[in-house]
Amino acid sequence: MSAAPAQPPSNPELDAMLARALGRESSAPASAAEEAPQLVDPADQRCGYVAIVGKPNVGKSTLLNALVGQKVSITSRKAQTTRHRITGMRTVGPTQFVFVDTPGFQTRHGNALNRALNKTVVGAVSDVDLILFVVEAGHFNLADAKVLSLLPANVPVVLLANKFDLVHRRGDLAPWLRSMQERHPFAEFVPMSAKAQKDIQRLFAICEKYLPQQAWMHDPDELTDRSERFMASEMVREKLFRLTGDELPYTSTVVIDKFEEEGALKRIAATIVVEREGHKGMVIGEGGEKLKRIGTEARQELEKLWDCKVFLELWVKVRSGWADDDARVRSFGYE
Repeated sequence: MSAAPAQPPSNPELDAMLARALGRESSAPASAAEEAPQLVDPADQRCGYVAIVGKPNVGKSTLLNALVGQKVSITSRKAQTTRHRITGMRTVGPTQFVFVDTPGFQTRHGNALNRALNKTVVGAVSDVDLILFVVEAGHFNLADAKVLSLLPANVPVVLLANKFDLVHRRGDLAPWLRSMQERHPFAEFVPMSAKAQKDIQRLFAICEKYLPQQAWMHDPDELTDRSERFMASEMVREKLFRLTGDELPYTSTVVIDKFEEEGALKRIAATIVVEREGHKGMVIGEGGEKLKRIGTEARQELEKLWDCKVFLELWVKVRSGWADDDARVRSFGYE
């Protein structure tokens, strides 16, 4: 009679993690996560940094916006949309979460722009209290592995399996999570959808226990540490990428030339920088229609964000090879 197949050795801690992750056991209590910000004794306050990392286009910016409760990081289907370290804050009950969204780690091109983006990723994870490693539930490839290899050993990492709502056979996720634990000693597994509010609330409760007991760093009503000038350039860049699709190379960028406030009106002049003359035509469009639409949609988004009138003027200029010029990359605001 043939021997029964060997069973994997029992690991009670891992089994408990899987039970919590897949809903077979009650998850972390919501506690403060469902309460509105209120006056809290500084002695009872918690506050800390949570880095959001992952390969390009895995949903990091969507997650940050959901956690903050307002759009602070731009999104599009184009890879490399996020290029800066974006900080978003959310104060929930006695706990202030300072989330750091990062660019997706770049492996395809070694130009000056991508070197700057990768430096931003490595810098963001070096001094935080917790890391959310975002992957698509049930999937893991070389790009994911590259990001995972950058994570420091002394910071707890939560495996955030995003787009869990798209997994048809949820029972298949347990073996995948076990295999992921062999790659890295994750502190928690969190299968979730960044678009589901109940999952966001659950994530607050999970993250809370990893943050130190210390006074808040920001006013409880603050949502981001980025300036309005920066947000204006990002909003124009989002509309640029969304409206040009895959035609326009990711190396296009936006520079704010003027930002003035006149009472309840903000006057902004910005330049869209492209690498080739042909790209300029793509951005402007026939009769200037594409550029006009980019400006209109960016203006409407900014007016909604700031609750005021915005006058936005856009120009398009060609700067050949800027993305491979370290000095010019720095001059355009990349770290």
